[in-house]
Amino acid sequence: MKKTKLFIKTKSKIYPIYFGSNLLNKTGKIIESQLPGVKKICIITDNKLPKHLLKKTITSLKKYEITLFKLPAQEKTKSLKIANKIIEKLLKNNFNRSDCIIAFGGGIFGDLSAFVSSLTKRGLKFVNIPTTLLAQVDASIGGKTGINTKQGKNLIGTFYQPDFILSDVSTLKSLPQRELISGYGEILKHSLIYDKKFFLWLSKNGKKILYKKNKNYLVNAIFKSCIIKSKIVSKDEKEKDLRMILNFGHTFAHGFEGAKNFSKKLNHGEAVLLGMIIASELSKQKKLLSEKDLLSIKKHYYNLNLLFNIKKIFKKGDIKKIINFMKRDKKNTSDKINLILLKKIGKTTNPKQVSLRDLEIRNFLNSYYN
Repeated sequence: MKKTKLFIKTKSKIYPIYFGSNLLNKTGKIIESQLPGVKKICIITDNKLPKHLLKKTITSLKKYEITLFKLPAQEKTKSLKIANKIIEKLLKNNFNRSDCIIAFGGGIFGDLSAFVSSLTKRGLKFVNIPTTLLAQVDASIGGKTGINTKQGKNLIGTFYQPDFILSDVSTLKSLPQRELISGYGEILKHSLIYDKKFFLWLSKNGKKILYKKNKNYLVNAIFKSCIIKSKIVSKDEKEKDLRMILNFGHTFAHGFEGAKNFSKKLNHGEAVLLGMIIASELSKQKKLLSEKDLLSIKKHYYNLNLLFNIKKIFKKGDIKKIINFMKRDKKNTSDKINLILLKKIGKTTNPKQVSLRDLEIRNFLNSYYN
């Protein structure tokens, strides 16, 4: 597959995604071309990433002075404590603003690395190399950084665009099926909020992507998903309006993740899948979404065996905890909970159009157990 370049255009920066297969060994050459002032590079990576991927990347960076952090791929890694530890090490090693941090792993590493990059000396160079499907189609694009607290997920963060993204689909070969499905949730989301034709294409080819792992179909799905997100981000970099539609399913999802203490019992993509089907059913209840469109979405979930049954994951007694985390969501600006719902496949409600009291959402979730 030949290399493709896609430009993300925001008010603060225009940057490319280098998109293709077996690109890791070109990392050094791209940095030399795009960021000629770099002398020192800090790689923040997943400690369980296949060794040959890291070796290939480091080999391409042999002309640079490398600092390496290998960390566990868990939400607890996104903490002030770990961010501070990395920043102190960078300062000790005299990193300056022309030097570079590389995020090499899933979305956790992108969020943490971008956060550290944005704060250290008010901004180091930043390169994102996402190695999971979820990160390639969503987390790596858009410039959001974030770390977690006991109060909730990503409540501390900045906006900081990368200098470029290297999206190498060959890194997905070792991805477990569960992680592939997790990433597919974001691909599906992009189709539901923006592009009905893409949804129909996914309905036709989803099994080839998820269960046959057909490379051409997977590449097409990733590329199309990136285009959709880049269009939305370019119009609203700092999530003041349009970009909020990307939160479809996510307010529920953050509640679900929080109720599971951000553990691996329910990963982010699974929570989003569950959040989207709940939000779709709420859209139907609110007479926004037609019965026909809801059935199309349910059929898609059923055919691909995607997570849709809240009762398999949570007990009725968990709902209070779910609601508490939903109320803490950073997108809420009042005592009500802001939600993005669907009007039809490919079109959402306007941001801030739907705000519901926690009691109404609690009653809606309780209805699944009656």
